[in-house]
Amino acid sequence: MKIGFIGLGNMAKAIIGGMLRENIVLPEDILGSAKTVSTMERIKEEFGIHVVNDNRQIAAESEVIVLAVKPIFFPEIIEEIKDEITSDKLIISIAAGKTMEWIEKSFAKEVKLIRCMPNTPALVGEGCTAVCTNAGVTKEEEEFCLRLMGSFGKAVSIPERLMDAAGAVSGSSPAYVFMFIEAMADGAVAAGMPRKQAYEFAAQAVLGAAKMVLETGIHPGELKDMVCSPGGTTIEGVRVLEERGMRSAIMEALGACVEKSQRL
Repeated sequence: MKIGFIGLGNMAKAIIGGMLRENIVLPEDILGSAKTVSTMERIKEEFGIHVVNDNRQIAAESEVIVLAVKPIFFPEIIEEIKDEITSDKLIISIAAGKTMEWIEKSFAKEVKLIRCMPNTPALVGEGCTAVCTNAGVTKEEEEFCLRLMGSFGKAVSIPERLMDAAGAVSGSSPAYVFMFIEAMADGAVAAGMPRKQAYEFAAQAVLGAAKMVLETGIHPGELKDMVCSPGGTTIEGVRVLEERGMRSAIMEALGACVEKSQRL
């Protein structure tokens, strides 16, 4: 099976790296194109894939075409390749905000389409990708896409109506977690800890806490209560966070992400 990537940025790199690690395809079965020759040559050298400076060739020669460019470039890319797309080809989009209805109308014909929403932790094999399909996609094609997206983390099928929420809670939220880690490290530095060590402590604490949620199945609120000893230091910190509106701020941030995604 030939898989073509239009766009070779960070997300494409994560997908290519994952599917090669999992032996889903061989390097010679992957085609890629990018806006700059330097990007194509760098990805070619790293993964051993074929690169071409022609999006139409990618669409013509591939059975699966991954649209891995920014949403603002979708109109021109689809206009460029749509004559090469036949009913047997599978289109995978990883663009935020571009609905399946919008993409189908842009192709001006029936296409097999899967919409995915990965996130940047995919770059270290810990991604979380939401997946939804249109009516033309078979169960086998959906399972193939889940396997592809699962090669660099978790992949879950959801209805398209939840894609904006998925983009907010997994796509955008790593930025908020990075801010949280940075803020915790700042607090540790203020208490006398060296900066590098503070980042290590803060990041490992977040990693461990997330792993407890995923692996124990215990409600996050209950896990929080397990840390908060009566009259202790942790509950005092929780009190301050609640006083400053941490929960509300996070909920409003995710809500803003959803609204922005719906306007793209």
